[in-house]
Amino acid sequence: MAETSAISKIDTVIFDIGNVLYRWDLRRLFAKLIDDPEELDWFLAHVVTPEWHFQHDAGRAFADMVAERSREFPEYRDHITAYSERFPETIPGPVEGMLDLVRALASRGVPLFAISNFGAESWAQFRPSAPIFGIFSDIVISGEEKLIKPDAAIFELALKRFDRRADQCLFIDDRRENIEAGQAVGLAGHHFKDSRQLERELKALGLL
Repeated sequence: MAETSAISKIDTVIFDIGNVLYRWDLRRLFAKLIDDPEELDWFLAHVVTPEWHFQHDAGRAFADMVAERSREFPEYRDHITAYSERFPETIPGPVEGMLDLVRALASRGVPLFAISNFGAESWAQFRPSAPIFGIFSDIVISGEEKLIKPDAAIFELALKRFDRRADQCLFIDDRRENIEAGQAVGLAGHHFKDSRQLERELKALGLL
């Protein structure tokens, strides 16, 4: 259940995007470029890693990241460049059941927002392929703001921009540290596991 003392006030839903609305998997792109499974595992553990990618989420430009990493691993220059040019291929598709939940909420007039750790350039590449975001009132993208979850500042910025009080919002994220950071500024939190569990929560709150 939503971790809040005032669930009756909740009338707004704020989503994370990666691995909540859409799956994200670096392996999906690089398995197309590296045939050997052991080499692929090594590459994803040492070259294009989630931790390295998070620099882009925090606001660092693709060009700077690719140039620096290519100097470190010149033999993988083309692969590193592919990361910046073919980023949407790391997104296999929607998380099962989630876009239907978003549409159901929208049909009931529930205000929908998102706060996502997503690079500005990668978001620009991906966004046109995801028309579902057209029904969101606003989306805060970490790479555009150069603020990243779980920093409290990104939640404070989002609430101000969304014109919402924290206690009227349910925040949904797959990472526990982000949920805890949201709760620290007063958001009710749902630690996302799957759409069925979330649907039960939304019904309990009277949102569905």
